[in-house]
Amino acid sequence: MALIIRDYSAEDADAVAALLHEVLPYLVTTPPGVHAQVTAAPARQRYRALLAEEDGRLVGCARVGLFADSSDAGLGFANLNVVRSARGRGVGSALLAAAEAHLASIGARTAYCYAEDAPAAHRFAARYGYRRGRSSRFLRLDLGAELPAVPEPAAGTGTVRLLPAAHWTDDPRPLYEADLESFQDEPSDVASDSLSYEDWRRITWDRPEFDAALTTVAEVDGQVAALVIAHTDGGARYFSAGTGTRRAFRGRGLAKAAKAHSLHLARAAGYRTAFTGNDDGNAPMLAVNRWLGYRTCATEVRYFRDLADGDTADRDSTDGDSTGTAGSEPAVTASD
Repeated sequence: MALIIRDYSAEDADAVAALLHEVLPYLVTTPPGVHAQVTAAPARQRYRALLAEEDGRLVGCARVGLFADSSDAGLGFANLNVVRSARGRGVGSALLAAAEAHLASIGARTAYCYAEDAPAAHRFAARYGYRRGRSSRFLRLDLGAELPAVPEPAAGTGTVRLLPAAHWTDDPRPLYEADLESFQDEPSDVASDSLSYEDWRRITWDRPEFDAALTTVAEVDGQVAALVIAHTDGGARYFSAGTGTRRAFRGRGLAKAAKAHSLHLARAAGYRTAFTGNDDGNAPMLAVNRWLGYRTCATEVRYFRDLADGDTADRDSTDGDSTGTAGSEPAVTASD
């Protein structure tokens, strides 16, 4: 079969979204979102979507670029997704070679890749010199089941209001500031320590899947204290893409209340399945999600390689191939 690696174009949005939904069914992926990731990515990200075609059929993609939320401009991501029916034929190897070449050309020193927690993916990563980093999991919740009531924040917290992000439509900067502070403490292989307001808008606020009605903000005495970022597909799927609390307001149950409130709103709006992601080291959020009724549905591992090391194995046509997850979207996934 003839294999071609090429760049994304606008007419590919539906096919790429379908591929990602097949390989990563626990994420919310839409054609407008796929297109926006390419066309509206922050300039510093140098984002590129590479597609693999076999005889005209889309069989894989790689989402590649620099981390827009890291102060280290030498850190890049290269996440591969290959449909199961096309694995073992060199598609992943060809995508990885093209992705690493792009990263090297834009000054990346280290490449980070997410892979499903499966033997074939681990062998693929090891074959090309990638070292294992942190692990994380995706969780699923049936919104048709009974949800716990929204808990009251701790006594003495102050006047708490749970408001939709749409309340800040005229000026969402307070949400950016809360988001930035909260996620600086998120366990991760790459620190989220530098994200401009303009880039935050591109990645979060202006993202097509961002749902300003279901994204829930806990306000304490007029100050933004915690928030839950919600993505939806306009159909039946809801994804909480980040839950964070500002340092001065932690330990009061605000994130727990905001997330429960958002889930109740999602169910009332007709969404039937909720997903979320957690780093395995994020014990407080894992506990909240267990209380809400989420259960693990998939696990993943982050791998990384110093590009200066060069190739560590021949890129032949009979590899195991790997499937990445959504690590190409910094400060969004596995950050609940």
